[in-house]
Amino acid sequence: MHLANLKRQGKIRAWHDRAIEAGTEWAVEIQQQLEAAQVILLLISPRFMASDYCYGLEMQQAMQRHEAGTARVIPIILKPVDWKDTPFSKLQVLPRDARPITQWRDRDEAFLDVVQGIRRALELLQRWEKK
Repeated sequence: MHLANLKRQGKIRAWHDRAIEAGTEWAVEIQQQLEAAQVILLLISPRFMASDYCYGLEMQQAMQRHEAGTARVIPIILKPVDWKDTPFSKLQVLPRDARPITQWRDRDEAFLDVVQGIRRALELLQRWEKK
């Protein structure tokens, strides 16, 4: 919902694993999407950190692409969780001040901060592509 304007403007095409159709090999589809993405959002929560698949496979692949310069990884802190000293802890996170979205008094304001950060990252990527 909060990314709707970026979608309408053609700046992003969102994908998530709930878009995988019945009968599709989900691991293959996820890998293909991770390989094709220019921007990868990591939605950081205790569940993400506890998931061997999300943390151990998806995040590791995303970070490899980030370090190779073939994708931009943007961690978004949804809930309070210990994420220090993780592979993505060296990256600037959203929302500002690394304050988890659930700790904002107005969550819409938190999501607006996230969307504005994503928009800035997209604009920067577009400038780099033009060079």
